Amino acid sequence: MKASTPSVSSYFSLVKFSHTVFALPFALIGFFLAVKMSRAHFSWALFAEVLLCMVFARSAAMAFNRYIDRRFDAANPRTAVREIPAGVISSQQAALFTLFNCLAFVTVTAFINPVCFALSPVALLVILGYSYTKRFTALCHVVLGIGLSLAPIGAFLAVTGRFHLLPLLYSFTVLFWVSGFDMIYAMQDEAFDKSQKLHSIPVAFGKQGTLLLSILFHLLSAGLVVWAGLYAGFGLFYWIGTGIFIGLLIYQHLLVKPNDLSRVNMAFMNTNGLASIAFSVFVLIELLLAAPGGIPGF
Repeated sequence: MKASTPSVSSYFSLVKFSHTVFALPFALIGFFLAVKMSRAHFSWALFAEVLLCMVFARSAAMAFNRYIDRRFDAANPRTAVREIPAGVISSQQAALFTLFNCLAFVTVTAFINPVCFALSPVALLVILGYSYTKRFTALCHVVLGIGLSLAPIGAFLAVTGRFHLLPLLYSFTVLFWVSGFDMIYAMQDEAFDKSQKLHSIPVAFGKQGTLLLSILFHLLSAGLVVWAGLYAGFGLFYWIGTGIFIGLLIYQHLLVKPNDLSRVNMAFMNTNGLASIAFSVFVLIELLLAAPGGIPGF
């Protein structure tokens, strides 16, 4: 089916723009943490550049994933309604959209600093390479987690041009958090993935094993959030945010059972989106109130 010129909303749907709520709040944490720790002046221009990098990188990754997986999406009843198999966006249009976002991402990093520009191809390699991993490894969920984990450390580097333990702790938080909930989401496609000889944690370990491994990953994520708070010496607002974040991690595991996947989408989108937003709001309040020298800096 030949696609007509897609609308802007069709491209938003292609890249699941609403899912930005997973990584973007942690990018904001990384950015404002860097401003606070380095005592840098807040720059609207730099802030806009970081946001653009997030949008371009994520759009490239999602569009490429839809392009690469178009044959599988068409064969899977759950995903056959997606834009490419449904004929809303052609595969060529998706490929061009991916290329545009990749070039835009690299271009914006060149305006930020030399470190971000030099690391931009590495970031693209990770976030685009994820789309191939399901073809040969069950650790595809971890690769997705690594891709989203670049948000806090990337935003921190944009301000400072240097690495630091604290944003890295948030990056590992995102890695285990995202990997854990993506395993749960993938349980919906266990039978289809087996039929197509695709790899995933549900295919490798079954539903019960997947839920247990997801719990382990989320325990690690919770532990890293606590470690970061203790390391930085954060106060009340941080721990309120941490309590909400961990509480919502626990809640999503109460929603999904091996023999009942009816609430997977609620656990995936609503619970995790709320966890990310609530945590970031309280962390940003904590950073706003923290004394300039109150966080271990440079």
